[in-house]
Amino acid sequence: MTQKVIVFDFDGTIADTVDALVGIANRLATEFGYKQITPEQLAHLRNLTSREIIKYSGVSLLKIPFLLRKVKSELKNKIHEFHPIPGIKEALTELQNHGYKLGIITSNSKENVTAFLNNHELDNLFDFIYSGVTIFGKTTIINNLLKQKQLSTQAVIYVGDETRDIEASKKANIKVVAVTWGFNSPEVLLKQKPDFLINHPSELLDVIQNCC
Repeated sequence: MTQKVIVFDFDGTIADTVDALVGIANRLATEFGYKQITPEQLAHLRNLTSREIIKYSGVSLLKIPFLLRKVKSELKNKIHEFHPIPGIKEALTELQNHGYKLGIITSNSKENVTAFLNNHELDNLFDFIYSGVTIFGKTTIINNLLKQKQLSTQAVIYVGDETRDIEASKKANIKVVAVTWGFNSPEVLLKQKPDFLINHPSELLDVIQNCC
């Protein structure tokens, strides 16, 4: 039987970084030519897809790679302040104990992710971290992972908190578990038709065992 590989998004799925990311985005608003996010707007943004958020913000697509680079740089200075999503460490440990191989695909930097994992004694749970700058999704990174590690699409399950995670997984023909504790609202996640939608990390093992 092929060993299953569970691939996690980082920001909002493993690490509770959503509020910090909003704060950083607001500090960079003037520099990159978009409006700051009010609490009311944040509630609205949670109900939009990643593509709709880009359109809503009015940020030039040409500026986005530079914006992402700046955000990652600012996150580096705050990484010691972040905490894991409540219950995620226990869920990850449980998955590893059941023989699943765990990895991370993120648009954050590998340096930031590694520092966070080390700070919270999570580093021994993951076999790999793939980092890449993406605007709408992570399909290319997922496909590179499948190719480099010679994995079949049936062997990989993705876990993420945004619509772009669902979109990328579907394009790569892998199963996807959407989680409601991150950025996007349950309503907009459901519209993207993930294979599973869960509300707490404790549900992960059951979903993945029944997945395939």
